[in-house]
Parts: sequence; structure tokens; C-alpha cells
Amino acid sequence: MSFGLSERVKNIAPSPTLSIDTKTKAMMAEGIDVINLSVGEPDFGTPEIATEAGKAAIDAQFTKYTAVPGIVELRNKIAAKLNEWHGLDYTADDILVSSGAKHSLYNAFMALCNPGDEVILPAPYWVSYPEMIALAEATPVVIATDESTGFKITPEQLQQAITPKTKVLLLNSPSNPTGAVYTKEELAALAEVITGHEFYVISDEIYDQLVYDVEQVSIATFPGMKERTILINGFSKAYSMTGWRVGYLAGDRAAVKAMTSFQSHTTANPASISQKAALAALDHIDEAMVPEFRWRRDYVLERLAAMPHVSCDTPDGAFYVFPNCAATFGKSYQGHRIEKSDDFAALLLEYAKISLVPGTGFGAPNNFRISYATSRDNLAKAMDRLEAFLKELV
Repeated sequence: MSFGLSERVKNIAPSPTLSIDTKTKAMMAEGIDVINLSVGEPDFGTPEIATEAGKAAIDAQFTKYTAVPGIVELRNKIAAKLNEWHGLDYTADDILVSSGAKHSLYNAFMALCNPGDEVILPAPYWVSYPEMIALAEATPVVIATDESTGFKITPEQLQQAITPKTKVLLLNSPSNPTGAVYTKEELAALAEVITGHEFYVISDEIYDQLVYDVEQVSIATFPGMKERTILINGFSKAYSMTGWRVGYLAGDRAAVKAMTSFQSHTTANPASISQKAALAALDHIDEAMVPEFRWRRDYVLERLAAMPHVSCDTPDGAFYVFPNCAATFGKSYQGHRIEKSDDFAALLLEYAKISLVPGTGFGAPNNFRISYATSRDNLAKAMDRLEAFLKELV
């Protein structure tokens, strides 16, 4: 029996990345030899210092409600780390800890946006951004980018997108899905445009510790930007704690207080045990992670460069490459014609047993995303299969 669903939920599309990962894991459970390059999840283990802290929290019966914005020790440590990393001066009252960075983003959109507000959204974008904007009843204003701009918006593009309805600019650097990282000079130029107007910036910096031979800079560090920036981060990527579900935001105290009130009526506090694990994780740096991801990135790029019908920019961060497959459109594989990246990805999954994400859900229909957060052996097998598949296109 159904009495009808809300228009809000009927209009929301499921996450394509999670849908593909679910299908891939189902195939693997059936014994099919699929190589999963779709998931944005590090293959490193959670740091032992964090897992031990989680176990200790259970043993100590630290299993009750905590303060809605998170335990003060964790918020103080996050504030100290943001000062260490970026020179940003926050206190515990400027921090809201949530059940993952995705939850932090949702809190920010719901607290900042009114129906009819506009959110400037550079594309390619993470698949959940437009859906969150829609849930907040705001309107995404998409700025398209491609390889010619390094998948980054220019100050001129930003200026042209601003209207009296602009409420938020969403920035994601390092980027999912492209791995693009804005330079200090590029961010300074954007900040000059932003400070001439009145709107917020939501800066998703979840991959900030996964950069390769470049400097990671937060837009909140530029004059006039800290008070208008909601900085988003978390523990899923650099600390390999995806399942622990701990993220956080930092920003203007009044805005953070409003977001805390919103969270108090939705999820309340993040998991108590996970908070203790996150607190310990902040003292840990896995020195092997960045060099290993750099090696994998370079390996995948080298292999792609030798393949027909695809091209790929060099990303400076995260653990993705975002090749262009437009040259395959109009070609066929065993009688199956490729018209878009969705077709390309579907054929790769069916025939080459490689799972990756087409660019359509990222607002970039000519591209596809490869996650290299998997073993070297898996990457070698996947590149062999991809190369063989591309050579058979006619």
C-alpha cells in the first residue's frame, strides 16, 4: 500500500557511484572476476592507533550520547590541526563534527539555502552535490570546465555566473572526480571576485592531504574569506576511515551554531566510539600513503598514454584519474555501439570485467573516472583489460 511519496524524494536520483559499486560487489559475490575501479575508498587499513582508541572507548563504556557538535577534545584537536595545516584560527565553538563529510555538506546546504537560492557548481562535480542542492530547494548554476582549463573555473566564469540570487559557491579542491587542485594564485583570483559580492563558499577539502608535488591551499586563508567560508573535511580518505563515519565543518560561529541546531534534530551527535578513534587518528600520518598513490597515478597515466581512443590530464590530488573517451563515441565493440560514456562503462563491465564510473553523473559526459585506490596487481590487470578492449573497437 502506498499513499504517495514526497516530491522531494521522488526527484532525487540514487548515487551512481554507490549503485555501480553495489552492482560490482554483487557480481564479485557470484564469483565473477571483476576489477573494481569505481569506489572512492582507500585500500589502506584504518591506522592502528585509531582502531585501538575505538576498542578502548568500547571497553570504557564510552557508548552514550555526546554533545551534538562532537566531544570538545576532538573539536579542539581539529581546530589545532586546521591552524597547523593552513594557519586558520578556529576554536571548538567554530567546529561541528558530523557523521561523515557528506553529512557535513548536507548540514551546510540545509542551513544556508532557501528555496530559489542559487548555488554555483563547477562541473565536473561529485555526484551528490546537485542532489543535496535540490534537497535544500536551491538551484544549481553549473559552470562547465574541461581539460582546456584543467577542470578548474576561471575568475571570468565565476563573475558571469553570479546573480542577485547567488547564495553559495561550492569548491572542491582536490577534486572528485578529476583530481584537479587549485593553485594559490588561482584561488587568490577567485577570492578577489568573491569578496566583491555577498555569498558563502562551501569548500570541500576532504582530499586535502592527498596531493602530489603541489601545495594544498584553503580558500579560507585569503583576506575576507574565512568568515564566509564553510570548510568541509573528514577522516574517510587520508585516514582510511570510511566506515567510521566522521566528518566535520568549520566556519563562522553563528552559521556553525545554526548547523548544530539543525543536526540536533536530525542525527544528533556522531557515533561516540568513532569520535574517539578520530581523535587518535589526528596524531597519525601514514607516510606510505601519498608515495604509493603517486606511484599508482603515474602508472595508470603511463598506461593510458599508450592506449588508443582515450586521453587523460595529470591530476595533482585525490586518487582518481578522469580520462576522456569521446573518441570512442560512434565506435562499436562486438556489435555494440558506443554513443556516450555510459555505454562505454557498461560494455567494459560486461565484457572486460572492469568497473568504473561514467562521467554523466559528474556532469562530464565525455569522461569516465578511474579510482586507483586499489592494489598494483589489480591496476595492472585492469589496464591490460582496458587496453585490449580499446584495441578491439571498430
